[in-house]
Amino acid sequence: MINPARRLPQPEHIVLPVPSAVYNASDTVTETSMRNVLFHVDDDLRFGIRQLRGRMRAVRGERAIVLDDKERLMLEIAHSELGLTSAALSLLLNRYIFGYPGSPLKDLVVRTEGDHLVQTGVMHKIIDIPFQMTAQPSVTPTGWIRIHPTRMEICNLNGQKLLKAVGRTLEDLLDVSGAKGVRVEGNDLLIDPLASLPPPKLAGRLTGLRVEGDELVQVFGSPDAPGTEPLPPPVAAENYIYFRGGTIRFGKLYMVVADLLTIDGDQTDPFDFYLDYYHSQLVAGYHVTLPNYALVTWMPDFDDLGTPAGELVRAPAAPLEPAYPTRAPGR
Repeated sequence: MINPARRLPQPEHIVLPVPSAVYNASDTVTETSMRNVLFHVDDDLRFGIRQLRGRMRAVRGERAIVLDDKERLMLEIAHSELGLTSAALSLLLNRYIFGYPGSPLKDLVVRTEGDHLVQTGVMHKIIDIPFQMTAQPSVTPTGWIRIHPTRMEICNLNGQKLLKAVGRTLEDLLDVSGAKGVRVEGNDLLIDPLASLPPPKLAGRLTGLRVEGDELVQVFGSPDAPGTEPLPPPVAAENYIYFRGGTIRFGKLYMVVADLLTIDGDQTDPFDFYLDYYHSQLVAGYHVTLPNYALVTWMPDFDDLGTPAGELVRAPAAPLEPAYPTRAPGR
């Protein structure tokens, strides 16, 4: 349980003038790599980023990206593998994809069964109708998720036979006109995996999908495409977020030709990171500056913020191994 008292209040919106020298030298694109990150969408929903390579840019054309205002951020995914647990997938469906007034589906609960998804919930069509659907997920040629039912029960009856007997399909029953990035084709449900998410804006093309244990793993892009190779971080780490190039503003600081590495203070589990409260995590951690002015920060996991500072797990006190040559003192 995260102690809200450990979350620092959001500072008043800081409007800082960009010095002309900074503005003129700035680029709108920052290369990004992530590895083993639990990225918070909100307090409860997290994406399991196994690895990601992409670019971050300002949505509104500014010449710097601002970490304090996610409404102004876009992350373009070149290649990534994202894992969603069944609990996270249930939250995503209820809160964002079908969480709008007049939605025909509610109280959705998802679990995995082999390479299938099993979804229970309530379908609203004049009255509330309980249903259970076992489905095979796949990717359409346009990069949408296709949920194809292989077995369906409506009010404990064989749903597929029932719909066939009355000459109807789910497309006739589900009005998803109020949804964003959702449509129904026959009995198949099609979902744009990124359209309904809150900021920061995500862009990328879904190319693969598989059920792995309790997770639905989404693959974006191709690892063989140009520009998808991982960025080597300046300090060795297993769980991290790395920004390189462009100009980043965070708090009162600007970093030009950015070289910013954020490392999980506890490398024994994925890096629990919440952009909304990165400042709280930063204050609870520590940082060093490398000889080339790169900044390396170690942060506790967000779900550890309720732990007294003295009990937070720190990175081992091993010597830094920067990925560039250094000069001995006095030479």
